[in-house]
Amino acid sequence: MSNTLDILDCTGAKVGEYAIPEGVIEMEKGTQAVHDAVVAYLAGQRAGTACTKTRGEVTGGGAKPFRQKGRGAARAGSSRNPVWTGGGVAFGPRPRSFAKKINKKVLVLALKRALSERINEGNVIVLDKFALADHKTKSAFAVLKAIKVADQSVLLSVPELDEATVCATGNLANLVLRTASTVNTYELMRFNKLVFTKDALDAFIGRLA
Repeated sequence: MSNTLDILDCTGAKVGEYAIPEGVIEMEKGTQAVHDAVVAYLAGQRAGTACTKTRGEVTGGGAKPFRQKGRGAARAGSSRNPVWTGGGVAFGPRPRSFAKKINKKVLVLALKRALSERINEGNVIVLDKFALADHKTKSAFAVLKAIKVADQSVLLSVPELDEATVCATGNLANLVLRTASTVNTYELMRFNKLVFTKDALDAFIGRLA
């Protein structure tokens, strides 16, 4: 696997090469780390707000619904018993956090392995910079078309968000914009193409130290 990537400009022309630092490429280990990081990320996205009422929280049911003996029916002390229609829910969901703790070294290993695999597949593109003349969607689409990723799902990573880039990419259904500090393992694996500006890739690799 090559340790250099071509640097393209917004017209798709090669303007240089990006040398990947030593220690970033990791192809011998990390598959379990990637799995753990993805599971933890998806678990963290769950709202955990599902909630049902117990028999003590359902309105009503204070009076004994019928006399204890003489009806030939099972005795009942409340109409809000879980076995009754309109009663509470036994062992139902309650608000909770689904977050999973992952050690920092495992997260770094997962990022290294995920990035290495995408580089090995040839799915990482480095732009000199993502510079747009205006904030129009067609300007952003023209850049994607020039680098031949317009028809694929794309993760675009920039150093910092600016108004023109956010406005221009907001209506592109197959593109997600992220800063280098928020790119995660799940998104590295999810998208067909990863497009980093040179400065964004520098910042991202800085997280792997």
